[in-house]
Amino acid sequence: LLCHGINIKLFVYNICWCRQIFNLDRYYLAPHSLTPMKKILLSFLLIIHIGLIAQELSLDKVKAYLNEQVLSEWNIPGVAIAIVKDGEVVLAEGFGMRNTETQEEVTGNTLFAVASNTKAFTVAALAQLVEAGKLNWDDRVIDHVPYFELYDPYVTQECRVRDLLCHRVGLKTFSGDLLWFASELSREEVIRGAKDLEPVRGFRSGYGYQNIMYMVAGEVVASVSGMPWEEYIQKEFLTPLGMNRTLTSIDQLSGVNDVSAPHNDVKGENLPIEWSNWDNMGPAGSLISSANDMSRWLLLQLGEGNLDEKQYFSEKSQHEMWTIHTPKKLSGFHRSNFPSKHFSGYGLGWDLFDYHGRMVVNHGGGYDGFISQSCLVPEEELGFIILTNNNSYFAWSMMYQILDIYLNPDGVGDFPSKMLEYKRADEKEKQEKEKAINEARHKKTSPSLDMEAYLGDYVDEKYGKVSISKKGDELYLRMEPTPLFHGKLEHWHYDTFRLVWSEQHMLPDGMVTFQLDKNGLVDKMDISCPNPDLYFYELDLKKQEENPD
Repeated sequence: LLCHGINIKLFVYNICWCRQIFNLDRYYLAPHSLTPMKKILLSFLLIIHIGLIAQELSLDKVKAYLNEQVLSEWNIPGVAIAIVKDGEVVLAEGFGMRNTETQEEVTGNTLFAVASNTKAFTVAALAQLVEAGKLNWDDRVIDHVPYFELYDPYVTQECRVRDLLCHRVGLKTFSGDLLWFASELSREEVIRGAKDLEPVRGFRSGYGYQNIMYMVAGEVVASVSGMPWEEYIQKEFLTPLGMNRTLTSIDQLSGVNDVSAPHNDVKGENLPIEWSNWDNMGPAGSLISSANDMSRWLLLQLGEGNLDEKQYFSEKSQHEMWTIHTPKKLSGFHRSNFPSKHFSGYGLGWDLFDYHGRMVVNHGGGYDGFISQSCLVPEEELGFIILTNNNSYFAWSMMYQILDIYLNPDGVGDFPSKMLEYKRADEKEKQEKEKAINEARHKKTSPSLDMEAYLGDYVDEKYGKVSISKKGDELYLRMEPTPLFHGKLEHWHYDTFRLVWSEQHMLPDGMVTFQLDKNGLVDKMDISCPNPDLYFYELDLKKQEENPD
């Protein structure tokens, strides 16, 4: 009892409970008064009841970390969480608000974007097709998606389906995401644009998280199954699993109730923003779901492909997904904060590491205004998902808190509070950088040319057109493939302008610098918008000559 952290009061409670069940008062708790069978049954029921109380204590600890104070400290409007244990859903609840304007509360059915937690569905779909003999994990990608092309002919020829799923094609983490993010480029157009992305390491030589490769994987599903990825996921998983509220597109949100708004933190205030359309990158992150629905997915995973006596994929496929294909180096941060962690790597659609002597299977998901974090501990038959409606790493930190509660109950710390310190440090660093930028400004300068000289279209071959027009007395930028991205240009210094976005989204304001050629004419435009996800520096925007006609 002491080893499991159950105190004497709980022990007494259990004895009282068993006295009622067995009418033990008339035996005066004398061991010789019980038959052997009753002794065995009594011991069995006592163990079960103690386990249930221990589980209830764990749930109480989890809920204690999702109080109003914590949400306020993290500046998070709302959270939904589902926990499954030993084959049962033990928690599926909401905390806080799903919309700061309407003040509506989060419930277990509230819909959130789960973003990259979609990837495991895509891998599961491919596993089904492998088991059906229609595909092999090591098929060449070009045999199923002929227009697929990467930076090198050898890589294009040798890239296998497995390579798409474990982030080892040689590209930098998030490289190319600007092509699809909230853009009107089709899935095929984005994939074709990937050929112009520059590698940062050798093919299969290291880890670089890649959303575009999962878009390609979705096209493999479509090519082999004969149906679009969305249709396949709906038919083979969402419908039979009873995930009836889970959507594959924001176009399906119309008329649906209990939907969270995405939020953006603007000077400490959470403001609802519009949902971004991620249809083009669907296989990498377009699913929208709830704590209740995702609990079904967690149970399926812990059942190694089996749920309610239906086999969705085999135990062999599950082990393939949960085997490290691309190792990741543990950072100094992880080594100092998680001393029980010894390895980390990526399988197929899942992140993997060890923690307190158990294998942990997990994945995060980030969307404009939403963060999700799923986690499985197969040895403990434990799984959970955390859904939040703004962009912060609270969900990730809460994952470790829940893991400690269940795996290390005698040594539970306060990891969300520790990460809150890092969050505040990050905010302070951003303020210092902004101050340094302002101090480096040369205020008494002017553009090299008249305003009209900067007007026109600037084109990047893989992305498309960015236009500069005149709006009142200021220049105005529009990124044509991404309607969300537009804003005014305020002169900063020389030929650099401050880009002030006109719509709320996760990106900070940026800078636009025009480059002149040897003749003193505008030749190119560079956009700088420091953020961890979208690389504007990958755009090579050249000014187009005006058509004389």
